[in-house]
Amino acid sequence: MLAYRHAFHAGNHADVLKHTVLVQVLRYMAQKDKPYWLIDTHAGAGGYSLGSPEAKKKGEFEQGIARLMDRDDLPAAVAEYVALVRAFNPGGGLGRYPGSPEIARRLLREQDRLRLFELHPTDLQHLAAHHAGRAHTEVHHDDGFSGLKSQLPPPSKRGVVLMDPSYELKADYGLVIATVREALLRFAECVILVWYPQVNRLEAAQLPKRLKSLAPKGWLHARITVQSPDSQGFGLAGSGMFVINPPYTLHAEMREVLPFLAGALAQYDGASHLLEQRTG
Repeated sequence: MLAYRHAFHAGNHADVLKHTVLVQVLRYMAQKDKPYWLIDTHAGAGGYSLGSPEAKKKGEFEQGIARLMDRDDLPAAVAEYVALVRAFNPGGGLGRYPGSPEIARRLLREQDRLRLFELHPTDLQHLAAHHAGRAHTEVHHDDGFSGLKSQLPPPSKRGVVLMDPSYELKADYGLVIATVREALLRFAECVILVWYPQVNRLEAAQLPKRLKSLAPKGWLHARITVQSPDSQGFGLAGSGMFVINPPYTLHAEMREVLPFLAGALAQYDGASHLLEQRTG
């Protein structure tokens, strides 16, 4: 369970989709003065060096964020996300990539709360050191699946949960469903973002269908497919974001974003996208 390190995948096409959606949700939440909580159940290290041996091993960022940095035709939502990546590289270029906690750190207001969960001891150390100075922030050495229930409902009755486990363990798919179900029982209005990989596994294909049944007040499902599986049928073909209680603005934003990302990040001729939603 502690073998996974996001440093190997930082800035890849899955991060591009996940963080583009996250930025838009947090921008929307900040439109009201009332504070909100962001709870990241699998926070990772918070930020990553793209020159590290881990990032360079497969160079996944080269087929992800690196393809977007110098483009001048980005949709507005993608441009906001890329601007945050550029700000994380004040010297120019692309030497570092901001994880979800760093993106949150740059978008949350002084009154908003940030709760970060991470189990890997090395990533936890980096995470805690980087966020030690931010007010209203807690870093927990705990499993976010079990730790989430202690954070809901937030006192302000406004909250966002980001859930993006590695899914290296088959059990993660079931844990996502169980954790989302319990979270909505505790706080039905919570905005929940679930990232999932598009891989050759039945549980991955079933996950969005199972999440739909948990979201009677509405959901949005966005997915991009950018590469073909390998000769054995394995590999990360793409990924999806399933958003429960999404901002009403998100569908229009994703309608512009998804075809652009599918084209810009395509690694084969069959690249595609999917966008669907149900309103409450």
